[in-house]
Amino acid sequence: MLDVVLPGTGGMLPSDTRWLSCCWLESQGRAILIDCGEGTQIALKKLNLRLGNVETLLITHFHADHISGLPGLLLSLGNYGKTSPLLIAGPKGLERVVGALLTIAPNLPFPIELKEIDGFDFLESGNLRIDAFRLRHGMNCLGYLVTLFRKPVFNPQKAAALCIPVQVYKILHGGESVTLDDGRTITPDMVLDGIRPPIRVGYYTDTRAFDQIAEFVRGVDLLIAEGMHGDEEMREKTHDKKHSLIRESAKIAALAEVNRLWLTHYSPALINPREYLAAAREIFPNTYMGFDGIRTSLPEEK
Repeated sequence: MLDVVLPGTGGMLPSDTRWLSCCWLESQGRAILIDCGEGTQIALKKLNLRLGNVETLLITHFHADHISGLPGLLLSLGNYGKTSPLLIAGPKGLERVVGALLTIAPNLPFPIELKEIDGFDFLESGNLRIDAFRLRHGMNCLGYLVTLFRKPVFNPQKAAALCIPVQVYKILHGGESVTLDDGRTITPDMVLDGIRPPIRVGYYTDTRAFDQIAEFVRGVDLLIAEGMHGDEEMREKTHDKKHSLIRESAKIAALAEVNRLWLTHYSPALINPREYLAAAREIFPNTYMGFDGIRTSLPEEK
């Protein structure tokens, strides 16, 4: 199970109605946070998300609305009892930018590991994999694909029929063989019922829309994408600043044949994104306008 939450959906600056765009992904008490603009720790606490569960912080790029909240976030993590390591990953230049920001958040009670990555790099930890892909913004900017690999289904009836002790079920489910007291060797395939497909979430903001994005996020369970403006008359201004319109992200979702699209990173001038929902759904029917606090658990029950 992968829990996905958008604590903030705003672009440029926090407002009375929106915190800055960020994304929380959590599985079995291990959380990934994408971006941390000003006030992100407040947005997280408002949703009762456990700050101490954050193991990885992914930075898309170094504009202020995506990273200026880092010192406050780190201090809050320490104040809420985090002592385990935190991995911060992001584009080239991460060490320089984070090093500067850490001057006002010294003596943290947990170690920080910095990892500079580029497009097509990936990170792996346990059953999680994070792939990065390059976007087209005014500076080096990354989108992310998060994949949660799931264990096969364990069949307790098969295990009982083989008189396997319950105490070794977890070992077998984890893919390891066991030798029982009676000398029999039990392999995982004897008690498992096949591979389950992974859960995949794609995330991108701050980019000119281009068709290759669809290749990076093809077939994901959930795509979270930028919807900076909705009006077509804003196209030239949006493109000049290297952002995407709502309809453009819907086209990417359709081209990539994703399961569902959440829009985020709205301009402060975009007061009511839902005004553009019908137009977006004409392009990609399973479109939803993200809002602060929207959440889901994947895979969804059918």
